[in-house]
Amino acid sequence: MEQINCKICGNISSLAFTEKVLNKYDVKYFKCNSCEYLFTENPYWLDEAYKSPINISDTGIMMRNIYFSKIVSSIIYFCFDKSAKFLDYAGGYGIFTRLMRDIGFDFYWHDDYTTNLLARGFEKSESRYELITAFEVFEHFYKPVEELEKMLKLSDSILFSTVAIPQEIPSKDWWYYGFEHGQHISFYSDKTLRTLAEKFGLNFYPFKNLFLMTKKKLNPFKLKLIFILSHFGLNLYIKLRMNSLTESDNKNMLKLH
Repeated sequence: MEQINCKICGNISSLAFTEKVLNKYDVKYFKCNSCEYLFTENPYWLDEAYKSPINISDTGIMMRNIYFSKIVSSIIYFCFDKSAKFLDYAGGYGIFTRLMRDIGFDFYWHDDYTTNLLARGFEKSESRYELITAFEVFEHFYKPVEELEKMLKLSDSILFSTVAIPQEIPSKDWWYYGFEHGQHISFYSDKTLRTLAEKFGLNFYPFKNLFLMTKKKLNPFKLKLIFILSHFGLNLYIKLRMNSLTESDNKNMLKLH
């Protein structure tokens, strides 16, 4: 059986299966025998896969951003310095940055591959942030350790989403593989992400497909309670307590033109 070294923990990874990506390339997928990281061979097809950075099948983009804005605003409000600056890493069209500024959090946008359409004027400008968000990004990483190193230069806390591996090796009909668009090349179990956090000396707090890695020591019970209550209107309380930046952003942008 073909084997290579894991890009996260360095241990032996065995060939899990081969599948056609972008309907044309036979791609090998490997699974680490130690940390459970599931990943593709060298992704030589990525230039073709990213002709459109936001793939056409991502119909949940708006719903996902609204959903995460409720949870993230709750976690920041009760666990971080809510008056600090924050960064949405690989922020796509700027949807999440704009949503968070509308609530009242001083969020900024950064993305090397996508055009900022909705948060123009609020691009990354600082060298450090209180917290970074990164939604639906980790599954795109070819070298997760190197990417995490980049992010930790910007913040000690990273709140991110990815769909965790639901079983040892998911069947090929698992939608998150994304064979049709070819952009998903890394898949993580809870154990994989814990291994990654430990590598950098970070505390790890898992939610449902949402994860927090941070140097801060937080109360897991408090975090879980915040996560649950954010589904039942906690964000509405926070909106009432925060001052939206929508109007002040408008005035500041008008001064620039």
